[in-house]
Amino acid sequence: MRKTKIAGILLAAASSAAFSAATMANEGTMSNFSYDYFEARVGISPVTYGAGFSTSIHPNAHIRFEADTEFDSDFDTTAAIGFHAPINNWADVYGELGLRTMKARDRFKGDTEFGVEVNLGVRQWLGPQLEVGGELGHLSIDDEDEVFGSVFGRFHATELFAIGAQLRFNEAYGDQVILSTRFKF
Repeated sequence: MRKTKIAGILLAAASSAAFSAATMANEGTMSNFSYDYFEARVGISPVTYGAGFSTSIHPNAHIRFEADTEFDSDFDTTAAIGFHAPINNWADVYGELGLRTMKARDRFKGDTEFGVEVNLGVRQWLGPQLEVGGELGHLSIDDEDEVFGSVFGRFHATELFAIGAQLRFNEAYGDQVILSTRFKF
């Protein structure tokens, strides 16, 4: 009887330790996607050029910086902090709170304006190399409140390199198609 109790206690302790070790191993990667990347992009209609940078600051948090311009005394920049978490084994949900700065010829009387952006999005793997997603957000800038959104697809050619296409709706440069390359680090 005594040997059975000792074996039971040892079995319970070993399974608890194994469960704790497995949990600790999974804590380092709490999402299905990398949020560490540098991105270069070109917009179509109107033609814009842009760059983006994102890096993880926690297993479930990241910061993002973006800038786009037509090189016509205009710009659209964003600095944001966000969260990301898995929905299931193939999808993530993410959200961000950001400071947005814009200067456009046809908006704000040509002045630089600051605003607040809040967005929520989802990313989904359709296959081992194909990612799709969408985003919906709200921008409050210069007494204007706007809802914006996007849908995208991204092909991961290698583990460190991806190409993508994005349709943006009601953004700083209106409705626009964006072609991008993303470099993971």
